[in-house]
Amino acid sequence: MAENTTKRLRVTQTGSPIGRPKDQRGTLIGLGLNRMNRTRELEDTPAVRGMIRKVSHLVRVDES
Repeated sequence: MAENTTKRLRVTQTGSPIGRPKDQRGTLIGLGLNRMNRTRELEDTPAVRGMIRKVSHLVRVDES
């Protein structure tokens, strides 16, 4: 059997998108975050890493 070896990232929104540029708000929505303290578990891909980097001041990331 093949094991699921894809790395996962637990991303939690810690900052408010109020007063932020539209692209940052859109990035949060793209990550599945649109409310404070909401958490999503996402695959660790370069695209997701880039999105996290763009809104790093609004999210907390835990690698699992």
